Amino acid sequence: MPLVCVSRTLPTRFDCPGAEIRFGPDHGVMSGDELRAFVKGADAIVSWFCDRVTDEVIAAAGPQLKIIANYAVGYENIDLAAARRRGIIVTNTPDAVTEGTADMAWALLLAAARRLIHADRFARSGEWATHGILGPSQMIGASIAGRTLFIVGAGRIGRATALRSLGWGMRTLYFARTPKPEWEFAPLNARRVELDEGLREADFVSLHTPLNESTRHLIDARRLALMKPSAVLINTSRGPVIDESALADALKKKTIAAAGLDVFENEPRLHPDLAALDNLVTAPHIGSATVDSRRMMTDLCAANIRAVLNGKPPLTPVPV
Repeated sequence: MPLVCVSRTLPTRFDCPGAEIRFGPDHGVMSGDELRAFVKGADAIVSWFCDRVTDEVIAAAGPQLKIIANYAVGYENIDLAAARRRGIIVTNTPDAVTEGTADMAWALLLAAARRLIHADRFARSGEWATHGILGPSQMIGASIAGRTLFIVGAGRIGRATALRSLGWGMRTLYFARTPKPEWEFAPLNARRVELDEGLREADFVSLHTPLNESTRHLIDARRLALMKPSAVLINTSRGPVIDESALADALKKKTIAAAGLDVFENEPRLHPDLAALDNLVTAPHIGSATVDSRRMMTDLCAANIRAVLNGKPPLTPVPV
């Protein structure tokens, strides 16, 4: 009987008939030693985005390991070279997270633009009652309708986020290595620009790029300084795409107006200068945490594993 090691408990049924399923904890990160012990004897591994599936972890599973199904879109946590050497298939869940993560980008955008977290604390703390009814010059946020949205990373999630801007009549810019015709015709009618140009023009910047060596600290102090003082920065991709120290400094100095982050450079820890800022909205990496997204992620991981264990091609392989 094949063994499938799923590194976290899952919110819906994991359908892999004929296999033994071993589940890990419901939260936290296993150490390297714990992960190596957990995957020992596995024919298939379902890894969470924060599991460091190194060459040593792959070796610890044993020579029978056939597939690593990453329960995420990004797969920078997996040593692809080691998987390639050992002939192991790696898969991800690209379409399953699109709608939930795009919704989260907009939740952060709206909350940051309208100072919702600050307003919520003010209203529920009793400070509102002490202060009295707000005057017309207080708690003012940014307008969204008709403004310019800049999407950095023109993949599935970036496009879904851009499409949501149509309801606000926004102008869309996008940054990608190559032109994307589907962006440049109706309904988006977006314009492709270089990164620095888009940062200068945008009222809202939403990051949707994968994490690799070329995108680590893509948004640094120099690029934050290019943005408008009224601009809002949103990140639902990977935390290290932003230099968090530089962002904290920019928010404190009002180099930019606000930011919304679902991902962080050193999860689950925030940069110490971020937590106290009223012009920052945060969430604990829950972009894909919707009922539909997590069900689809679970089903897709299971389908990939069933296919590979039955000698068939996977549905969503990543290039290894």
